[in-house]
Amino acid sequence: MSGSRRRRAPPEREYVPGALLDWNDSGHWDYERAEPCRYCKVPTQLRDSKGSHAHKTCAEEALAQQAAEAADAYQNGQP
Repeated sequence: MSGSRRRRAPPEREYVPGALLDWNDSGHWDYERAEPCRYCKVPTQLRDSKGSHAHKTCAEEALAQQAAEAADAYQNGQP
């Protein structure tokens, strides 16, 4: 048996704002203070999964951009 396996291409999905992340848990809310979003620098009380202040839409746009870059790298054969 060979050690290499054929990888499947990532699914092609279009980004729909507001539909990627589920932030219904209260852990995504900072009850103490609003601080600048890590992406756009506008104050927010929302926190991402790592505890950094971030708007949900900003975090989704960043994830969509990362996914697009990874898909592009995959198509071009880069690791």
